[in-house]
Order: sequence, then C-alpha cells, then structure tokens
Amino acid sequence: MDEEEKKEDDTASEPEDSEVVESLEDTRDDSVELFEFNEDGEEDLKKTLKKLRADLKRCIAEKEEYLNGWQKERADFVNYKKQEDDRRANLSESMREHILTRFLTVLDSFNMAFSNKDTWNKVDENWRKGVEYIYTQLSAIFEEYGVKEIGKVGEDFDPNIHQSIEMTPTDKIKENHKVSDVIQKGYKLGHNVLRAARVNVFEYNGPTEAK
Repeated sequence: MDEEEKKEDDTASEPEDSEVVESLEDTRDDSVELFEFNEDGEEDLKKTLKKLRADLKRCIAEKEEYLNGWQKERADFVNYKKQEDDRRANLSESMREHILTRFLTVLDSFNMAFSNKDTWNKVDENWRKGVEYIYTQLSAIFEEYGVKEIGKVGEDFDPNIHQSIEMTPTDKIKENHKVSDVIQKGYKLGHNVLRAARVNVFEYNGPTEAK
C-alpha cells in the first residue's frame, strides 16, 4: 500500500464534523440548557431569567434537603456514639460492682475472725500479723475503688442502706428507730449500695407521751 492509499484510508476512518456535532447533541442533557429562545430563534431574556431563577430555587431546595439530611445523619451518629459510650460505661460499672460484691464475702470472713478478740489474740503472733496485713491490703483495694462501709451503731435506721434483723427493746425514747447492733457490715460504691448493712434496731417500749 502506497502513501496515497494509506492517507485515503485514514481519512475515511475519521468521522465527519456533522457526525461529531450530532453525537454531542444526542448526549446533551437538556437540564443544563441556560438560555430560552423565542419562535424566531432569538434569545428570550425574560424566559431565560425566569428559568435561571427556577433553577436557582431548585438548587437551593436541593442544597437545604442535602444539608438537613447530613445534619440529621450527623446528629443520629452523635447520639449513637453517646449511647454506646454510656452503654460501655454502664457495663464496666456493672462488672466492677459484680466483682467487688463477690469479694465482700472475703471481708466478712476476716471480720468474723477478728470479732472474737480474745480468741484472735491467742493465735500465733506472726501468723496473726500476716493475716491482718492481708486484710489491710484488701481493704486498701476497696478504698481505692471508692467502696465505703455503711452501718454504724447509733445512727438512724434507713431502709435504703439497712436491713433490719431484730428489734431491740429500749426504754429510752431517744434511741427509738436507731441502730442497736451491726450484725453484718454493708458497703456502698458511690451512690450505689453494694450490700445493705444487717442491723438490729431499737424499739421504744416505754410509756406513751401524753398528747
């Protein structure tokens, strides 16, 4: 094939200008037309301006719709994240309370051993001091986590932190409904009661005051 034949083939393979224009017109999106024309084919400024205003109004409405949707999704995500953080915090708090509550029985065992001072003081001194040191360490751990004892002799009976076991008769009206004995110590973690104190409560049995 000589050079002239090659040029003719290349020219034949190229599309005509009219074909390119027709192809662009076929793929053109009518929604992006900016101008309006009258019947004479001339640009109609009033119609064009009216169309531009309508397009601008539509764009503003779409922008508001997208913005509101984005803001709603963002608010939902923030709320979801907060709920997840609260759920994890509550779960962590519940697990901590559960573990500390399980160890309360260990403290009870120490307190029972210490309750009879005469018997406890007869135990070998080195062994006794070792046990007392372990008790001190355990108490320090509870204190570190904010666990506090509740239930003291002489304080007013409070059903929120006390569990009444027996009523102790008294002829002193000032002692009425006050804690007479602490049978088992109670404990609180912050505002939550891990275990109510088991107590005996004074009950006044003296003469009724005249009205």
